[in-house]
Amino acid sequence: MGRKNDRKPERKTDSKKTGKPMTEVRANSEVKGKLEITRSGMGFVIVEGQETDILVRPSDFNTAMHGDVVRVRIKEEDGRGRRQQGIVVGVAERKQSEFVGRLQMNKGFAFFVADGDKKSPDIYVPEKAFKGATDSDRVVVRVKDWSGGDNGKRPTGEVVSILNAEDVNDVAMKEILLEAGFPIEFPDDVMEEANRIPDVISESEIKRRRDFREILTFTIDPVDAKDFDDAISIKVMKNGNYEIGVHIADVSHFVQPDTILDEFAYQKATSVYLPDRVNPMLPEQISNVLCSLRPNEDKLTFSAVFEMSPKGSVKKYWLGKTAIHSNHRFSYEEVQETIEKETGIYSDEILLLNSIAQRLRRKRFEHGAINFSSTEVRFKLDEKGKPIGIVVKESKEAHQLIEEFMLLANKYVAQHVSEIEINKKPIPFPYRIHDLPKEEKMLPFMAFAKKFGHTFDTSSPEKIAESFNTMLLDVRGKPEQHVLEQLGIRTMAKAAYTTENIGHYGLGFENYCHFTSPIRRYPDVMVHRVLADVLNNKVKPDKHMEKKCKHSSERERAAMEAERAANKYKQVEYMRDYIGEEFDGVISGAAAFGFWVETVEHKCEGMVGIASLAEYDDFRFVDTDYSLVGMRSNRKFRIGDKVRIKVIAANLEKRHLDYEWVLTTTIEEGEEVPTFDAQKQVQKPKEIQKPKQKAKAKNKKKKSEE
Repeated sequence: MGRKNDRKPERKTDSKKTGKPMTEVRANSEVKGKLEITRSGMGFVIVEGQETDILVRPSDFNTAMHGDVVRVRIKEEDGRGRRQQGIVVGVAERKQSEFVGRLQMNKGFAFFVADGDKKSPDIYVPEKAFKGATDSDRVVVRVKDWSGGDNGKRPTGEVVSILNAEDVNDVAMKEILLEAGFPIEFPDDVMEEANRIPDVISESEIKRRRDFREILTFTIDPVDAKDFDDAISIKVMKNGNYEIGVHIADVSHFVQPDTILDEFAYQKATSVYLPDRVNPMLPEQISNVLCSLRPNEDKLTFSAVFEMSPKGSVKKYWLGKTAIHSNHRFSYEEVQETIEKETGIYSDEILLLNSIAQRLRRKRFEHGAINFSSTEVRFKLDEKGKPIGIVVKESKEAHQLIEEFMLLANKYVAQHVSEIEINKKPIPFPYRIHDLPKEEKMLPFMAFAKKFGHTFDTSSPEKIAESFNTMLLDVRGKPEQHVLEQLGIRTMAKAAYTTENIGHYGLGFENYCHFTSPIRRYPDVMVHRVLADVLNNKVKPDKHMEKKCKHSSERERAAMEAERAANKYKQVEYMRDYIGEEFDGVISGAAAFGFWVETVEHKCEGMVGIASLAEYDDFRFVDTDYSLVGMRSNRKFRIGDKVRIKVIAANLEKRHLDYEWVLTTTIEEGEEVPTFDAQKQVQKPKEIQKPKQKAKAKNKKKKSEE
């Protein structure tokens, strides 16, 4: 094992292409893909790299369910050139094992019938697995045996919990989690293993670590947080520099490889944060007790320690296992108040850390990071989980303080590992990468931004980032800010985990990983293990690392989808109380079938359907302008435009809001209006004015002529 000499990863100019047409597989051969079941009950297996999906009839599912990764055997061709058909011969990976539905009781057993429109086999539940449930109870059932056993093709399951039919919100949140493949409870064997872990830290373990317990250390987290992943320590050095430690909970010390606990954490891969609850990756005994860096307790950590100048330059760094003792637990609000008022407990240290963090932040943007603003919307909930208000959280300096030091630690850990080779090959490592924006997304965005006077230099990735930052700075506070920020974000590639290190374009880092949140992200646990092996000079390359990275990326996307679905549910639930009322909004998206509007007051998004606009004009979608345009009036509905809407429907089951556009201005009767030239797609719309406004305009013109 040795260090590489000045090796820097080459950035790709484009990500790998997938989904290219290829020759269809022959009859009787097997392929692997993801099964998607339509509302009609028909299944289609999506195979990466294959042009067309494989049709699977319900009788050929063989216990497979929607979202499962399956092995499919191709049927004999019928000679008519139709879509290939297949039979599921095995399930490689289950999307979910727990389901919400109702019990249908029989003597000595019951059948569980799942909710939802995705067809799935009934689950056989023996009497001993009822757990107190009775006929027609709504329950969560976990499948224990998919083979069916004596029950033919029906899987066998057990009742996990009985749902309170009156608590609609609780049922809805659990359904969202289960549909995304996240179990709502930890199995008994996982809980048992977690509870057996000793909660006393031995002196022998502390002696094996660098001891930071006498150095000022504190945590900064949301006011309602219970699991504290990270802490910061600070000490003035004799040479005038500062020793700043980023201390991360040492989850890998407690969660050992090849254990039931580790396997379950890997399968979940992430915690899921819904408006009224957290679905944790690890049991509470670990996430909130053993590993949470609570104040006034000795804790085991994995740390990145930096010697930094007052101007924020890193002079030296050290990585390794440590022991800490947090002196104080801050909320973001408390730290922000200290920054603004320059007073409070440990104010000198906080102000110093903030000064360095802001320098680090400026340097990042100077070196190519893109400065998209971050606004978080949260609901105020009552004791039953019903939304009663909206809270908009902005990223302030207190948040940026923690963010910059976490980014610094992640960057240096990835950089350290990237410089190590075994047999002249890089170590398999879960990098966090972010590819360049794709040309097909950038070109229409640049054309749109140019209409507002913003030009992009595409001569290099660095110049593109610089152009983004210039635009974001120029539009701050202007009407077009929201639309250009949102569309700019949509041009970006999705970040992912992979062993193929191409750097992180959005952050402007050549090397980056996730090291700082192992309580809630499994890739961070993998990073800790590889780093520990590197530091101990005992690296054994993991041949399955790329597979684990892909799984983690997929679970991360599933968690994001669940979080969006839960937030959408709360938006619909909140706006049900405002049906029939009018609000100001901003157009947040457009399509051929209508446009989406986000209310200014509530930040709740709904759809204005194209059918509801038919009485005003014949509207057509212009993708180059992200707008709907009236063919007669040339009236535009474009992303970022302010509109007035009325709430007309709120469907909780579908998590959908219907809005209606409220006409606040009218065209004067008999007035000639411009027509829309679909070929040019650039004609400027004539402003629609109220009759009084038009009269004033005519009088003004007449006087000027006289």
